[in-house]
Amino acid sequence: MSEPYFFEQTFNSHYLPIRGEYDGCFFKGLNFSDQDLSSYSFNECTFQDCNFSMAKLNNTAFRDVKFKGCKMMGLRFEDCNSFGFSIALEDCTLNHASFFQVKMRKTVFKNTSLMEVDFSEADVSESIFHDCPLSMAVFNRTNLEKCDFRTAFGYSIDPEKNRLKNARFSTSGISGLLDKYHLMIED
Repeated sequence: MSEPYFFEQTFNSHYLPIRGEYDGCFFKGLNFSDQDLSSYSFNECTFQDCNFSMAKLNNTAFRDVKFKGCKMMGLRFEDCNSFGFSIALEDCTLNHASFFQVKMRKTVFKNTSLMEVDFSEADVSESIFHDCPLSMAVFNRTNLEKCDFRTAFGYSIDPEKNRLKNARFSTSGISGLLDKYHLMIED
């Protein structure tokens, strides 16, 4: 039996979607926290003001999906379906999440809290971190080439353990590249 298919529908807080494929759908104010979203497929969908905290994402497909104002604590994106994985986040809280070994080039993180997020061995090249707090985020063997960190803050990135060719940083953010040396940098 095939999964249900939904096209260009709007779902509000009175409805929790069933497992299926969603194309071009809009979700507003839904609470997915602690839900099992395994094997759901979201293509070109937008989630606004939704709560995904601690949701299970085994084989969940996020293809060209936008999250706006969402709470997304403790998510393990490495469990998602990797084929076509593409997300954009704006005004979200995505703390304590993991993108271990996820390929997500050209991702836009705009005004999104990324504290204690694990980007180890991920490919986030050409991504933009616009006004994002990155305190205690983990970058280890991460491809950060051509990333834009000019307005990001609170990060600690070891240039010897990550790929940073042509990445952009502000002068005020340089100290985040030198943390391991325990230098006292003053203005």
